[in-house]
Amino acid sequence: MNKAVRKAVIAGNWKMNKTRPEAQALINELKPLVKDADCGVIICVPYTNLETALEATKGTNIEVGAENCHWAASGAFTGEISAGMLTEMGVKYVIIGHSERRQYFGETDATVNLRVRAALDAGLDVILCVGELLEQREADITEEIVGMQTKVALGGVSAEELSRIIIAYEPVWAIGTGKTATAEQANEVNHYIRTVVAKLYGDAAAEAMTIQYGGSMNAKNAAELLAQPDVDGGLIGGAALKAADFNTIIEAASK
Repeated sequence: MNKAVRKAVIAGNWKMNKTRPEAQALINELKPLVKDADCGVIICVPYTNLETALEATKGTNIEVGAENCHWAASGAFTGEISAGMLTEMGVKYVIIGHSERRQYFGETDATVNLRVRAALDAGLDVILCVGELLEQREADITEEIVGMQTKVALGGVSAEELSRIIIAYEPVWAIGTGKTATAEQANEVNHYIRTVVAKLYGDAAAEAMTIQYGGSMNAKNAAELLAQPDVDGGLIGGAALKAADFNTIIEAASK
């Protein structure tokens, strides 16, 4: 991390976990642990937990995000949630383009861009996910894949709007598999993403951008990953569901 030029942010992605009472209990356990954190703390929760999370985090340093939004403002999209609906609730962040959305729900680079645009227009800040499949890494095309995903997702995004986007590099082969990129591998790709942003928006914008690592960061490996110069935080899956583990990662990011 380089806190002198950009903010370190730890965001928990709860995925499809926790009922409302369980969410309340986890947040209550988390609040006293992270109250003095020297980094951004975000919890991205299922839609059904958003109201609970917003109420439970009032007056704290924990910010609340959703796990996805649709690109349309309204319409015949059964089962979907618009960015405006999230903003109206008081949600600040939304995850866009998570590998599970791409893998299981037909998300493409083009629809990721539409969702990014809708989120920004509605006033949300975006955690934009990019990352390669195992076969793409083995074919040595990680940079091509991640570069293309980044460029397409940021299409039509102004330099001013860029400041409302966090990019999370999440190698798909390390999501929920227990596998983790080495600290050096994570930093290498994060650095490459920064060079892509620099070509699009200039060096200053790229240096100011928070770029997280999102592939099975946990309490045991967080310190090593966060010690890398281009790893500015984490998008945390399983470890975000345990208050003590999540706090260990936040403590590592606070140093």
